[in-house]
Amino acid sequence: MAKKKATVRDALRVRPGGSRPAPRDLPVGPATKAEAAEQLADIGARLAATQEALWAEGVFGGGSRGVLLVLQGMDTSGKGGTIKHVCGLVNPQGLRISSFKKPTRAELRHDFLWRIRRQVPTPGLIGVFDRSHYEDVLIARVEELVPAATWEARYDLINEFEAELTARGTTVVKCFLHISPEEQRERLIARLKDPAKQWKYNPGDLAARSKWSHYQEAYAAALDRCSTDAAPWYTVPADRKWYRNWVVANLLLETLTELDPTLPEPDFDVPTELARITDADPLG
Repeated sequence: MAKKKATVRDALRVRPGGSRPAPRDLPVGPATKAEAAEQLADIGARLAATQEALWAEGVFGGGSRGVLLVLQGMDTSGKGGTIKHVCGLVNPQGLRISSFKKPTRAELRHDFLWRIRRQVPTPGLIGVFDRSHYEDVLIARVEELVPAATWEARYDLINEFEAELTARGTTVVKCFLHISPEEQRERLIARLKDPAKQWKYNPGDLAARSKWSHYQEAYAAALDRCSTDAAPWYTVPADRKWYRNWVVANLLLETLTELDPTLPEPDFDVPTELARITDADPLG
């Protein structure tokens, strides 16, 4: 019997208590930037085709399925770059991109999942979260924005929420963009030296950087406690941008391929419509 080919999801899935790849590891896939670029061309074409089928199935075929891509990581880990280079491979009509910043006063009057629920993708769409509900067990924990008992209770609430999404037909793909402090330092310096990128820099980034070990503990807890069968986490080595993009593109492609969305059948007779155009075109 032929051995089953290992998938990117198998290689990078977070399993509580298991080991995880380091930020510069290449645990699966290409070993060079050139090789990744060559593969990404084919991946992009396949990803676009399956995404279009999902969109058509949900929007025109009455389907109930969608995908939610969650991107989490320290500042400069590449959430925006992933959206640009991976999600840019598909038709933007089938995307819903949501970015979660500091909660507004109105959002704070509700429970922490209220603003998240409002951005969940509808059938046929790939929803992309640039940061997410996990901020409420990351920054809220490290910066002590709420009592410990509050953020402790949120892990179970998050698992229940994601199980609910899955039951409704939304496949959740959660990517932890794992960057090293050394690489973050280089990217912060590069931002400050490039006038075209200085707008991306936030002096507050250094405050979070000073608590690096605390944030790593918070991420480890979130990954361990919220990597479930319904909504697993994947650790994406993110020091190499080209590898990060290759990984996330493959995670999406494997997910969509497994969903195997189908194009809706036409609700008209194709030969009749062809005849109307070729034999009796109203424009002559």
